[in-house]
Amino acid sequence: MLSKTVGWKIWLGCSRTRLLLVGMLSGVCLLSVGCNKGGGTAAGQREFISVGTAPAGGAFYTVGSAICEVVNENRGDLNWRVNAESTGGSMENIRLLTQGKLQFAMSNSSITYFAVRGTEGWEEAHDVKSVMNLFPNVAMFVTLADSGIDKVSDLKGKTVFLGPEGAGFEYFVKPILAAHGLTLADINARYGSQQSAVDLLGDGAVAAAMIGGGTPNPALSQMAQANAIRLINFDDQAKQELISQYTFFDEAVIPGGTYNGIDADFNGLNVGSAILMTHESVDEQMVYDFVKLAYENRAKIAERHRAAMNIQPETAALPNGTEYHPGAIRYFREAGIWPKSDEQ
Repeated sequence: MLSKTVGWKIWLGCSRTRLLLVGMLSGVCLLSVGCNKGGGTAAGQREFISVGTAPAGGAFYTVGSAICEVVNENRGDLNWRVNAESTGGSMENIRLLTQGKLQFAMSNSSITYFAVRGTEGWEEAHDVKSVMNLFPNVAMFVTLADSGIDKVSDLKGKTVFLGPEGAGFEYFVKPILAAHGLTLADINARYGSQQSAVDLLGDGAVAAAMIGGGTPNPALSQMAQANAIRLINFDDQAKQELISQYTFFDEAVIPGGTYNGIDADFNGLNVGSAILMTHESVDEQMVYDFVKLAYENRAKIAERHRAAMNIQPETAALPNGTEYHPGAIRYFREAGIWPKSDEQ
């Protein structure tokens, strides 16, 4: 596995960037007119390509939709029709790729890390591959400013919101808690949409909430407008242990002023970048063409959702814990952004 290299940046606007310290970041050819898992259709037949995202309203769905729109608009002679599919998110996308029901999909790299290894509850090792890194998923525990909770270990015995049930947040929450001397059993976990966490925290129904996603995060922005909040600091030693042990963890700085009332920079964690992935059996040429279209038109994708501004030469092909598909590797080499070492 390649060592991590500096590269991630959070792009918050056309002129404002901040460095995320130490960088980290693939379907079966399903055709409605007949399927050949190796890719390709008879001459003149249109290929219908499905891209799995997540429930509508989140960054996965909007960025995934933007990618599909831009690929369709710039496909040239490729007889493709690319559609974004609303799904349950990363875990469902991985299974749908394995079942041959999607060609490409979005996922959190922390969840994919365990899926390709068949560990942490995955019933088998899934043969999915990375296509491209998209944007960092910055997550942190949030609490009310006067809660008295100063550090992650203070969450012991507290009711804590952990995100949508079944979305896989536990794949990065569990290691974070463990690095701070806690387990899931040490907290009273609550689940729901990130928007519901706004009311839960404000009403005192939870003592803290794990909020994650692209930056700025809409739910966290709403929290900061509704109440005086505080971001709970990670222990520095615990953070470095996580980064050393898991490829998908990475340091992340949230610029001061991003959220109302939080004026200082916050040294947080990228808990698993959003990645585009596919299945290993997908035709190499299809993956090559798709990643080429998406990467070379990344500015047009970013016009539709600013999280896509993080698709940059420094980060698009970084290691993320899941091997890259040969079609993606071929393109990244031609583009001159594939890491010098071939070891992924």
